[in-house]
Amino acid sequence: MKRILVVDDDQASCELLREILATQGWSVEAAQTPDQALELAGRMKFDLVVSDINLEAEQTGLDLLKSLRAECPVILVTGFGTLDTAVEASREGAWDFVSKPFKVEEVVATARRALERAAGASREASEEASPEAITSRYEDTGLTGRAPSMIELYKEIARVAPSRSTVAIIGESGTGKELVARAIHKHSPRQGGPFVAVNCGALTETLLEAELFGHVRGSFTGATADRRGLWEEAQGGTLFLDEVGETSQAMQVKLLRALQEGEIKRVGAARTTHVDARVVAATNRDLEKEVKAGNFREDLFYRLSVVTLRVPALRQRRTDIPLLAERFLRRAASEGVKRGRLRFQEETLKFLVAYDWPGNVRELESAVEYAALHARGAEVAPEDLPPKLQSAEVRTAAARSPLAALYEDMPSLDELERRYLIHVLEVVGGNRTRASEILAIDRRTLYRMAERFGVSLDAD
Repeated sequence: MKRILVVDDDQASCELLREILATQGWSVEAAQTPDQALELAGRMKFDLVVSDINLEAEQTGLDLLKSLRAECPVILVTGFGTLDTAVEASREGAWDFVSKPFKVEEVVATARRALERAAGASREASEEASPEAITSRYEDTGLTGRAPSMIELYKEIARVAPSRSTVAIIGESGTGKELVARAIHKHSPRQGGPFVAVNCGALTETLLEAELFGHVRGSFTGATADRRGLWEEAQGGTLFLDEVGETSQAMQVKLLRALQEGEIKRVGAARTTHVDARVVAATNRDLEKEVKAGNFREDLFYRLSVVTLRVPALRQRRTDIPLLAERFLRRAASEGVKRGRLRFQEETLKFLVAYDWPGNVRELESAVEYAALHARGAEVAPEDLPPKLQSAEVRTAAARSPLAALYEDMPSLDELERRYLIHVLEVVGGNRTRASEILAIDRRTLYRMAERFGVSLDAD
């Protein structure tokens, strides 16, 4: 039997939550203070914690979240706290939120999903797998990268994909936010349903409303028949709202209502329509700043960012640039951009790694296609790259020590040690004796290091 801990300083709310969850056949313990909750958690194992954020005590629901999140999922109950509280809760790993006054069905459904996710977590080895195993899982969705920041992103995708929670994907233009959204969909229970994407920044407010919610015949000039909107088209699947930060205040109100009520109203219609689509939103704006500036509704931000995923810029994961470039070069060759097999000169890769890529992965893809078209033979030389990549600044950066690429994306000490081991082995051509001398370790220690990091040792 699943065991749940309910925490609320209001006795009536605490008892109501306990009764709601107990009727589902779950064993429920209740606490009205953080101290009581931690004492109970110290004596018995819980499968789920449901806690109010604002507790009349020195500790808050956020403190409980930080203390118990490693043990089981934590659902926070709130009456729409402050923006800072919502952001911190999302960052600290709250599994989901339930707002007051809560609906019985919502509480039960959210708890059930959390328990199912927790049960599945024991079968999920993604977080403990090797970087190669993790990356291979997402490469078929178009995501490519083995830098630590990308490995962490993959792990976050694995955590959030099984849930119904809304997800906000933050990142610069060209970083691959839609690919992240598609990966979430592909690894979710809704993978059999449609994935519907809409670019909120590409349409006027009127057109966006009609596209999202649909319209009825005669609602405006040209509306000659009833038409379903994209939200309805995404029924049973995922609706991806790209560049949601570009929407107007009026549209934000309508988005909020649709998210809260699970229903939409077609343009010109008198009745609402129930919708069941998971919403994943993306933006290249800093929504926290937009909220504080009055450009984005705080309540909508709270609804959209139950979970926030940040996609790193390409310059923050330079070690992935050769991997991405090679992939794009193979694609260019396979699509007939250039006949025959192409490869990069080593000097060309240095130029690619040295450039800052303000347009991120999208710009890199275009640059590689340009270079493939201009290559004079089987090798892509530096002079084949777009002119902006041949500036004096890029040349100077490319001439720097290759060791810079080992640490520019701020890896962990373990990852830095692994990269340096690989670098030394490459420099000495796999000679184990020479590698041991450079690293100032004996051969046996070298073997243990290689085994720990999954690095193969070539014969002397």
